[in-house]
Amino acid sequence: MSKIKVAIVGVGNCASALIQGIHYYRDWNEDDAVGLLHWSIGGYRPYDIEVCAAFDIDKRKVGQDIHRAIFAPPNCAEAFYPDLPPNGATVHMGRVLDGFSDHMLDYEDQYTFVKSDSPQPDQQEVVSILRHSGAEVLLNYLPAGSEEASRFYAGCALEAGVAFINNIPVFIASDPQWAERFAARNVPIIGDDIKSQMGATILHRALADLFKKRGVKLERSYQLNTGGNTDFLNMTNQGRLATKRISKTEAVQSAAAKRLPDRDIHIGPSDYVSWQKDNKVCFLRMEGQVFGNIPINLEMRLSVEDSPNSAGIAIDAIRCCRLALDRNQGGVLEGPSAYFSKHPPRQHPDYEAYRLTEEFIRGR
Repeated sequence: MSKIKVAIVGVGNCASALIQGIHYYRDWNEDDAVGLLHWSIGGYRPYDIEVCAAFDIDKRKVGQDIHRAIFAPPNCAEAFYPDLPPNGATVHMGRVLDGFSDHMLDYEDQYTFVKSDSPQPDQQEVVSILRHSGAEVLLNYLPAGSEEASRFYAGCALEAGVAFINNIPVFIASDPQWAERFAARNVPIIGDDIKSQMGATILHRALADLFKKRGVKLERSYQLNTGGNTDFLNMTNQGRLATKRISKTEAVQSAAAKRLPDRDIHIGPSDYVSWQKDNKVCFLRMEGQVFGNIPINLEMRLSVEDSPNSAGIAIDAIRCCRLALDRNQGGVLEGPSAYFSKHPPRQHPDYEAYRLTEEFIRGR
């Protein structure tokens, strides 16, 4: 099979886990590989992906070989495959816009952000880089709250004819105007806001659906998340959290039997704990009533390395985009968007989203 050439915006922890994983699975075969939803999608294996271009704005990454940059501070994702050969492509300076929150400069620890003073590219420069690199898919890994920057790179993808995977809670695929623009240019898009492979949102959705199917009335629920990576540090700026809270809340509300009043549901990032590094801890509580209006309370704690959990989904989303390109299929990929993302254009129950994705992969 030919390589799937991918470009990345934001060479952070999620990019690190994804790139390590691409190389990690070269050492395995289908029978022994652990941690994948699919070994092969349309004949493409995990190691058939090649990162050919990247953009970032931290001066410790800009100008560095991509495989070196993913281990540069402030990244703290687990190095589960550290012996990467040089990539041969360097990280380009990206467009800043609102892709950076000034409070990130205030921390005097290993997560202090160091903004590069390299010249910023305009849209035509980014489009030229994408075309010259041969990129077929562009992944958005910008920080939450990067509204303008995400739209900038989505526009670059459209102009370059490159499929777009929007991994963050900025509404592109779920915005009808953007969805129509991608459909009109016959460019595939998956989004918005990537679900983790086994994360807080997918578990919360599964439990909400279980309450519904077992006749339990869900009355109140919260999901509180803490972590120590730059994603959580970025989200201590409450002004960058509006779409994140909407995305995570709607993902759970859509799985419940009845929509909860806003006062009875609270979902979202809760605090930054630097020593947790890339470990994310979720505290989930659900309160309801069973037979005879008798109360039931459920509490759960989940601890997981955040970035590899994301990469387990991204590696399938990339291959689904390549399948769409192979089939000359553009616009929002409905099944993969519903299965891989928290805020797709159309929410489906997870079993239905799974079925639609499998049908898409099989070409039905």
